[in-house]
Amino acid sequence: MATVPPGIRLLRSFNKDQWYRALTFILTFLLYTSFHLSRKPISIVKSELHKNCSSVSELTTIASSSQHPSLSSFHRSTDCSWKPFDKRNYKQLLGAMDYSFLCAYAVGMYLSGIIGERVPIRLYLSVGMLFSGLFTCLFGLGYVYNIHNMGFYIFVQVANGLVQTTGWPSVVTCIGNWFGKGRRGLVMGLWNSHTSVGNILGSLIAGYWVSSNWGLSFIVPGLIIAVMGVVCFLFLIEHPNDLKVMYAQNPSRGKIVPAKSWNGINGHAYNKSQSYDTELLLPRDGVCVAMQPLVVVKRDSEPSAISFMGALRIPGVIEFSFCLLFAKLVSYTFLFWLPLYITKTAHLDAKKAGDLSTLFDVGGIVGGILAGVISDKLGMRATTCAVMLLLAAPTLYGFSMISEFGLGPTIGMLLVCGGLVNGPYSLITTAVSADLGTHKSLKGNARALSTVTAIIDGTGSVGAALGPLLAGLLSAGGWDQVFYMLMTADFLALCLLLRLVSKELTSSQSRPISAVELKEH
Repeated sequence: MATVPPGIRLLRSFNKDQWYRALTFILTFLLYTSFHLSRKPISIVKSELHKNCSSVSELTTIASSSQHPSLSSFHRSTDCSWKPFDKRNYKQLLGAMDYSFLCAYAVGMYLSGIIGERVPIRLYLSVGMLFSGLFTCLFGLGYVYNIHNMGFYIFVQVANGLVQTTGWPSVVTCIGNWFGKGRRGLVMGLWNSHTSVGNILGSLIAGYWVSSNWGLSFIVPGLIIAVMGVVCFLFLIEHPNDLKVMYAQNPSRGKIVPAKSWNGINGHAYNKSQSYDTELLLPRDGVCVAMQPLVVVKRDSEPSAISFMGALRIPGVIEFSFCLLFAKLVSYTFLFWLPLYITKTAHLDAKKAGDLSTLFDVGGIVGGILAGVISDKLGMRATTCAVMLLLAAPTLYGFSMISEFGLGPTIGMLLVCGGLVNGPYSLITTAVSADLGTHKSLKGNARALSTVTAIIDGTGSVGAALGPLLAGLLSAGGWDQVFYMLMTADFLALCLLLRLVSKELTSSQSRPISAVELKEH
């Protein structure tokens, strides 16, 4: 008889709970990948909405002053930009679109976590993804139907920002329900790479069509997130207890054996059919079983959802929320403006700039995983974030200088900047949020996780809205001013963590590392 292949033995070594846990990990990873995939096209398409228009405007001026009809007709035949982004204030208009999405996202996030704890997460997330797909496609249809109304694009961005708030609190709550606290930094560091993977895929998909038909750069990602919404509705399991309820309602997955009426303890009769596994636990006819004392534990009613102010009183929520505001300001400025910056400084076309910008996200994957592993090892979330923020500020200055010296140095600095910028951002939005959402002060009330996650990410999203807006305003005076703004934001994020860093260092000196404060969260 042939031996069982090692791969099959490996698969059989995992129990049912581990398989469902792996399913939840992979599914929530893919779901939020599609969210970021649908957000990325706008940064790729920006250089296509406005390209080389300064020279055209000069030709138009010459044509109008010298009354050269040939030059005037030349302008009409080579209209290079998509109205209304053909004016000199195009950076402000592009910044306004970013701000519309991110401001709506920030406002909606505070409400999203509260709603998410009061409705079924699977339904809530599925509906949000379907509407996200709809509004992402609508932006692309502006190209198909030749829409040049700025109000239309602002409306689509605001609506999309609101419905996309359904994503983050929902997936973090699911992953927090399924995974324990022991190696949460590593697990969530790996899981949170969906942000960078989504940005990379979004850049590649949008870049494929950006020069030929930028409408498809939005329509294809919109269809992807809508399809993933259907997948979410069909397969997402919110909590391990949901499986227990399912198996309790359908106890027979194998052989069904009718059990005779048996009077159990206190005279309770068991007349229903029992599964084979259950039958082994019950006495057979003619078999005497010694009675064991029964301890009845009164089950309290299900804990109520935490209030907004109650979540704010959890130690560390306010500090990490405002720290994320500045950390996310830096990250989202890169997310929305990096391709355009590369286009202007390295003189590359939109597709090549979009492809090159993915290296920032590759560095972000490594940075997020490293932050999780280090914080697990040391038991110091705040200290890990603080060190990476301290290193990020001078690295940003180096990137602004080195990017002018060619492609090779730019690639290296993109990877380093991505790791140091996205490392703290990743750690705070995942492991730290899950730690605080299950803090010991909550006394086991896990229903606070969605609200805490929404408060932290919602506050961070205020910074995400301000960063691209400020970048649009400051870039008119030169890109150096943008980088000074980013370095200042990193420094402020670092300052906000100093109290927590001091507390962690004091705790590590007074007791073993294995019992550090945040491990009790």
